[in-house]
Amino acid sequence: MTTTETLAGSTVEVDAEGFLTDPAQWSEEIAAAIARENGVAELTPRHLQVVNYMRETYLRTGQAPSIRTLGKESGVPIKELYALFPKGPAKLAAKVGGIPKPRGCI
Repeated sequence: MTTTETLAGSTVEVDAEGFLTDPAQWSEEIAAAIARENGVAELTPRHLQVVNYMRETYLRTGQAPSIRTLGKESGVPIKELYALFPKGPAKLAAKVGGIPKPRGCI
């Protein structure tokens, strides 16, 4: 089931968990709004490095990377990922990045 939300002045479709249903609707302004709603006050360049890696991987492969892959290939160590995205880095980075929830995330 999808619903419509207004984020950063834009109307977007989200699923029951608040993930964008269309990655093309994403923008950095929408990302910042989603981050704030989920306890990340400000998106730093380091946050955006992770989010952009997630988006690039999803758009290239059709799947979000696992937390292990994220830690190995994004240039951000796993420990730091948890500091940047305390509610679960893979899930929250995907949500902020406007892509579907990664497999294996609850």
